[in-house]
Parts: sequence; structure tokens; C-alpha cells
Amino acid sequence: MNAQVQLDQSEIELFRDNVRKFLEKEIAPHYDQWESNEILPREAWTKLGENGFLCVDVPEEYGGFGANFRLSAVIIEEMSRMGFGALASNLSVHSDIVAPYILHLGTEEQKQAWLPKMVTGEAVGAIGMTEPGAGSDLQGMKTKADKDGDNFVISGQKTFITNGQHCDVIVLAAKTDPSAGAKGVSLFTVDTSLPGFARGRNLEKMGHHAADTSELFFEGVTVGADQILGGEGRGFANLMNELPRERLILAIGAIAACEGMIDRTVEYVQERKAFGMSVAQFQNTRFKLAELKAQVEVNKAFIAQCTDQYDRGELTAVNASIAKLTTTELQGKVADECLQLFGGYGYMKEYPISRDYVDARIQRIYGGTSEIMKEIIARDLLGR
Repeated sequence: MNAQVQLDQSEIELFRDNVRKFLEKEIAPHYDQWESNEILPREAWTKLGENGFLCVDVPEEYGGFGANFRLSAVIIEEMSRMGFGALASNLSVHSDIVAPYILHLGTEEQKQAWLPKMVTGEAVGAIGMTEPGAGSDLQGMKTKADKDGDNFVISGQKTFITNGQHCDVIVLAAKTDPSAGAKGVSLFTVDTSLPGFARGRNLEKMGHHAADTSELFFEGVTVGADQILGGEGRGFANLMNELPRERLILAIGAIAACEGMIDRTVEYVQERKAFGMSVAQFQNTRFKLAELKAQVEVNKAFIAQCTDQYDRGELTAVNASIAKLTTTELQGKVADECLQLFGGYGYMKEYPISRDYVDARIQRIYGGTSEIMKEIIARDLLGR
């Protein structure tokens, strides 16, 4: 494992300020249009890369800062706090899921091939796990990779793939031995320029409209055995090892989104008048916001604990599941309660709280549903 650059709190906050200024200048003026277009433009990836906001914890030898996880978390926090949930989703898949898989599991050749391009935004990463008939049940996947001499021939279909329209590299889960259950799953790095790969349509979603989400098709895509990521038959185990970071970054984004919603609601209720007084003066408003604030702060404390554990390499699947479950459920509650305080205006698209509301709903599904999180926690408590 490469040594990470440790930053003090003042350096982290300076970086946060730079992220915030970039979002205000380069993202905020265009975000509504991207939502309307239902896709993030490719040039946005290049701009993120040029400003040093992609894959920040990738080691310097591959073009990154070599910083620790906290710097990556700052980027997702600020995007989520400002209500750019689709952008946070796209970027976290690229920087906090795909890049760590390649960094932690890849050969030197795989790292050199993809990480520098991911840092600059020249290459966009996606992860191919979910299938039409297999969502959270990864062992039910049907995509297969048949051995053919020194190569593997991949056939199958993936769906709900974030960054599917733009991706240049996919960390793909496929069955190399269908008779071996979980031990028959392998991961591959797949170059999307290869013959036999095809993108389906950009799927229409309830929320996260600017995040391209696609069906992907593999019809006899041939890759060398050197594209196996982390060892043949080790795919399921490697997925389990990497999932805690994915769930932690989702939890971090959820809490930041909650803070952003509360801030926007506090501002609104102080300005909005009803029955001759501001909405903020009603006891119901004050108590609702106080309750939400208290729950956010308690969850933030646990997330800080989990982040410390991740930095030490000690974050367990159970704690990551607790973090993901509680924060994303809370995000849904905050979105609902805050929208209610906006009254009829909360239902209007011109108010960001309406987008916050629909964006929050996916958080309890992707990265492992709330029900799967409960099952992981229950197994730890009660055994199988």
C-alpha cells in the first residue's frame, strides 16, 4: 500500500474552500441545464480533472495527490451539501469505487493504464455489478467470462450503471466458474473501446437526472487474462473488501445533503410569512428543525468514527452498513420534513428542495439497499 500524504485540518479546510468556489463558479450556473439534459457533459469531467478534484487519494506516481480519504470525502460533502446529488454520485463511483479497486487490486500495468487518465478526467470509470435479474444478490449474476486460451470472452448484460454513457473503463464482475458460486466470480478491467461492447439507452430516472445511468451489453468481448483484477475467482471476496468505502462515502454524502437541506430550509422559514409572522416563529417549525439537527449531529459523530476507522484500515462491513443505513434513512426523512416546511413551494421545481427530495430516494437503494444493510447487521448480532 502506498503511503498517503497526511494533511492537517487547516489544509483540509483550504481545500474545501477551493472545492466550494469551483462548484459555485463552474457547476452551479449549469447544473439545472444538465439536469434538464439528463446527462453530465463530458467536458465537466475534464474540468474536474484540471482542477484536481478527481481521484485525489491516488498516489502521486499515478498523477494524484496521494492524499488520504478525507480529501476525497470533502469533495463529496460539498457537492452533496449544495444539492448536486447527481454530480456527487457520478464522481464517487469514479473516484471512490473504481479508482480504489484498480489501485488496491490491479497489476502495475493496470494501474499505469488507467489511473493517470482517471485523475485527469481523460478516462471515466464505471463499475458493472447490477444485472436485470440480480441487484443486491450479486451471486445471482449471469454475465460470464469463458476462458479461451490466454483470453476470456465476456457475454452478458449490466443495468443501472452510473457513468454508463461516458465510461472508458469498467470494473466488471463476471462468472468465470458458474458452478463455484461466490468463488466463481472474477473482476475484470474492461476497455469500452473493445469490439462487442455496446451502451444501451441513458435510463430515465425519478431523480439524479444529470447522472447518466445505462444498460451495458457485452457480446463476445475478448480480454486478456492480464485484465483480471485481484485474482481469478476472488471477485466476490474483493467486492466485499471494497464495499465498506463505498458505503462510507454514501453515508458522508447523505449527511452533507441533510445539512444543505436544513440550511436552505432555515433560510426559507425565516423569510416566509404566514398569519402575520415568519414560519420560523411557529413551534412546529422550530421543533421539527431542532429534531432534524439533533439527528444529523449524532450521525455525524458516528461517521467521524467510521472515517477514523477507515483511515486505520479498521472499518468493518457492519459499521459501514450501520453508517449507510442510518444516514440514508435520515436523508429521506430530512428531505420529507424540510419540503413540508416549504409548503406548496416545496413541490415546485424552482425550489431546490424538490430536487433534494427525489434525489434522496435512491440513497436507500444503491450501494446496497437498507434491507441488505439490516441483514448484514443482523447476521453480526445473531449469526446466520
